[in-house]
Amino acid sequence: MPAAAAASLNPLRWYGGIERFRTPRRANPSYSASFLHHFVRRLSQPILHLKPQRAVSPIVLPLEGMAGGEAGFPVPSTAYEEALNCLSSLITRRTRADGSNKGDNFDLMFEYLKILELDEPITHLKVIHVAGTKGKGSTCAFTESILRRCGFRTGLFTSPHLIDIRERFRLDGMDISEDKFLSYFWWCYNRLQEKTDDDMPMPNYFRFLSLLAFKIFVAEQVHVAILEVGLGGKFDATNVVRTPIVCGISSLGYDHMEILGNTLGEIAGEKAGIFKQGVPAYTVTQPEEAMSVLKAKASQLGISLQVASPLDQGLLNGQKLGLDGEHQYINAGLAVAMSHTWLQKTGDAEGIFSENTKQSSLPEQFIRGLASASLQGRAQIVPDPHFDMQSSSHGSGGLFFYLDGAHSPESMVECARWFSHAVKENACLVNLPEEQPNNDCSARVQILLFNCMPVRDPEMLLQPFINTCSDHGVLFHRAIFVPNQSVFNKVGSYATPQSDPKQVDLSWQLTIQRIWRNIINGKRGLADDSVYSIDEACEKGERSNTTGLENSTVLPSLPSAIKWLREYAKRNQSIRVQVLVTGSLHLIGDLLRFIQT
Repeated sequence: MPAAAAASLNPLRWYGGIERFRTPRRANPSYSASFLHHFVRRLSQPILHLKPQRAVSPIVLPLEGMAGGEAGFPVPSTAYEEALNCLSSLITRRTRADGSNKGDNFDLMFEYLKILELDEPITHLKVIHVAGTKGKGSTCAFTESILRRCGFRTGLFTSPHLIDIRERFRLDGMDISEDKFLSYFWWCYNRLQEKTDDDMPMPNYFRFLSLLAFKIFVAEQVHVAILEVGLGGKFDATNVVRTPIVCGISSLGYDHMEILGNTLGEIAGEKAGIFKQGVPAYTVTQPEEAMSVLKAKASQLGISLQVASPLDQGLLNGQKLGLDGEHQYINAGLAVAMSHTWLQKTGDAEGIFSENTKQSSLPEQFIRGLASASLQGRAQIVPDPHFDMQSSSHGSGGLFFYLDGAHSPESMVECARWFSHAVKENACLVNLPEEQPNNDCSARVQILLFNCMPVRDPEMLLQPFINTCSDHGVLFHRAIFVPNQSVFNKVGSYATPQSDPKQVDLSWQLTIQRIWRNIINGKRGLADDSVYSIDEACEKGERSNTTGLENSTVLPSLPSAIKWLREYAKRNQSIRVQVLVTGSLHLIGDLLRFIQT
């Protein structure tokens, strides 16, 4: 049967050996015979060659003494859990892809595409390809929203996810449904299991997700596929697309240096690997070292690298960007340039750009798209729903989480600027939590909740962050350092806090705390720092002592930190508690998952 028909037909889906049927979308005369052959062949194989994986499901976290009776995390369906287990088996340690290992055997991606019969269909996808260090996810979100508002069926592939793996695959602005995800997942996974061996092993985690994205977008017949590069560019799994319509590179900086290189030039060289001959390329203003490499790569390919200007706020006709922060105007400008070029190159600009559209204005569809773009965990303000369920006696107080997944030095600076602006809007800052608010404004206190991955340098993240906050007059009354709940090598799996929190390994968090103390001791105007041992941190976290607000604390788990914050906010109902959560997208996802359950 034709590949296109095979891509869209999948009436039999196998969930861990259980067959489930649905009506095919289209009738196909040749389908019955091939399906019967496929069905019989399946029955003769032991559970479809699925490698048994120990089931790992999200854990319920009983937290005695927690106000509100939080139960923990939801448990997914067995079928979904089985898929996550299989996906977890593909997680491997990242290695540097370069000439010495043939781009970490990058050419295998083309073999996988052939196995999935996607090698020819993906050439028909009208792709927008985006790389960068920071802002590439936001740029993709803006681009998708613009083109969806223009009336096109959109597919968006981004990473990482915060709560659910399905966030990575968006159709028309919505996460793919669980039903569709499972259907396409098993179609790809089982075919690859059948055809791979020791010489051609199963694709690793991100490569499989990229293949799955191609399958979804081809089968769902999207008009435009917006692909965010996972890591680097040249050897990224998304770079199997040979003829995108347009590509772009967002702001560059230092991140993943153990894989991409130690200089901006080396990093830029990896990102520029997405440039293709004959394909328009855009970027934003870059450091000179990075820009020179990007221009050189573009010149080698005979293409003109165009620099997109930050979006002029006046073009929004009084609207605000859907994503907050001054830096988002840079990302929005890049999104506008790529969207405009995509419309022109595909011949779809008619009706959107008319003769009456001035060069200094934006089509209404662009404005609506920019204003309605959304991306969780980036400059996002979330009131704690725990207080929404309480009586209104809290007055102007409450608990608010300011979420930003910044995890590079440059993005931490932008995070500090955004937070400083957000908390000072109509705010009255207080020096001590015990002080009562003035008559004309509400009292507010800022607290930092932070963690970062051990591969990152906490000093490189915290030093510019603290300096920027201090320059904007924002002083943190406490910094709380906690480990992530997510288990890095299990998709959809979350660590259970130790029954005895004193047994938790907090050495990394204590290291971050020591760095924090060394930095703030050199900054005037910040409170003296008190460093707790593990025992003291656990003791204070468990009894939620809020009689004092020492400057930094290490707590054994995220739930214990949320417990402390909620009880502090409850005891100080006249104060609005503003908690900045940053340093790790994993930490952001863990917090969202916890407070939303």
